[in-house]
Amino acid sequence: MSRKSTNVRLSRRHAQGVSLIELMIALVLGLLVVSAAIGIFVSNRQVFRATDNLSYVQENARVAFELMARELRQAAGNPCSRNIPIVNVLVSTTTWGTAWGDGVRGYDGSAGTAFPVVLAGTGKRDRIAGTDAIELRSGSSGDVSVEDHKPKSAQFKVNTKAHGLVDGDIVMVCDYVQAAIFKITNASSSNVTIVHNEGQGTDPKNCTKALGYPMGMPCNKPQNDNYYAYGPNSIITKLKATAWYVGVSGSDTQRRSLYQVQMINKAGAPDTLVQEIAEGVSDMQLEYLVAGGSGYVTAENVGNWSQVLAVRVNLTMEGPEAVDVDGTPIVRTVSHVVTLRNRNT
Repeated sequence: MSRKSTNVRLSRRHAQGVSLIELMIALVLGLLVVSAAIGIFVSNRQVFRATDNLSYVQENARVAFELMARELRQAAGNPCSRNIPIVNVLVSTTTWGTAWGDGVRGYDGSAGTAFPVVLAGTGKRDRIAGTDAIELRSGSSGDVSVEDHKPKSAQFKVNTKAHGLVDGDIVMVCDYVQAAIFKITNASSSNVTIVHNEGQGTDPKNCTKALGYPMGMPCNKPQNDNYYAYGPNSIITKLKATAWYVGVSGSDTQRRSLYQVQMINKAGAPDTLVQEIAEGVSDMQLEYLVAGGSGYVTAENVGNWSQVLAVRVNLTMEGPEAVDVDGTPIVRTVSHVVTLRNRNT
């Protein structure tokens, strides 16, 4: 055999491909590597989704508690002094938020207590049946100082043209003796006066010009002309009424959100502004600590709302995706106790 033919046979042997067994082993090893990589990717993706959903729940809970707690702390507050008697000369009306005296009022969902602000239903922004709700009332910022008050003329002279008050605003005037709630019938920036005549404009109307304490209920002018003159440096402030409830989400009717309702002045009459505060709030349960009580109670067991000292807010939060091990969204219940600052100082 020549050297040349021997070299040809050797090169052919070296040029042979892998065997079928070697190919199968390589494929199996490759599949194991790819499967491991896919498993790590899927696991990391699941961890990311779960972490993202948990962050979503925590952030929405933080926003809900922070905004709601701020208003709870201010509830029943006025710019003058705590625990002074309050006169309300607004004629009785079905308009929510005008019964200002107690500052806070809760509605028990489990007891089926009617919530006058928003009806229960299945449409966007409707209240979810079985969830609690609450109304809060307090003096807002932007106080105006009184320079002179003529009670029988129902006229206040104030310290600035830029008082920001308009016809139809519901306000509180107070000193360190008493406070009175009334509707502005004429607010003039040119002569810096605020007028509170009786029976003018749309409901709720003032039943009397008199702002003295005590005021008979219901407000009846012939029996209640108890005039009181507020002296210099008395304060006039807009009254702020808000309500909080859990309702159907505005973006997805299969989800729930925490809503805030504000009472606003629209064309001289009370109106409402509804705002979606935090998504993923599936339930809200509220409990109240009453002065002299031994523990927190539900709204149906509160006998006197003017004696409520603190509110325990229990929110059930739900993530947007089914990422839990059992194929459901992340659900967390968080609680926070808020003290009504104006009743505990």
